[in-house]
Amino acid sequence: MNTNHLGLPKEETQNLIEDLNLLLANFQVYYQNLRGLHWNIRGKRFFDLHIKFEELYNDSQLKIDMIAERVLTLGGIPLHTFEDYIAKNKLKIGKDIHNDEKAIALIVNSLSELLKLERVILSLSGEIDDEGTNSMMSDFIKEQEKTIWMMNAWLEKEF
Repeated sequence: MNTNHLGLPKEETQNLIEDLNLLLANFQVYYQNLRGLHWNIRGKRFFDLHIKFEELYNDSQLKIDMIAERVLTLGGIPLHTFEDYIAKNKLKIGKDIHNDEKAIALIVNSLSELLKLERVILSLSGEIDDEGTNSMMSDFIKEQEKTIWMMNAWLEKEF
């Protein structure tokens, strides 16, 4: 078998790097959406949501760094331009959102889309025994599923 410096199959690892870069690009858009929500939220729930959005964007910033470092660990080059992020983006862009329910709905939608990408990566990393990527995706998925549940509870949305 043709393996890389980590003992992982080269071709499948390259596919994984591409998928991780897709996730990275989408996380960058998610992060920027959260910054916009943090800055622009208005209304009676401002104080609570302003703090929550800051918590979420700080968390996403850490995840962005983790994804980029995983790409590097696997031997790839992480995407790092806005042009690349926009070209690979699958998330809705949240522009000028001031309403609390629209803001939370954007977050739920974004996390749902990120979960789809992460599950593809989880499947591929599992197939090639890439425990480092597999573990990271499992942690992301578990945390984001809980956040979606909490956001839907806030929206009083039935499951």
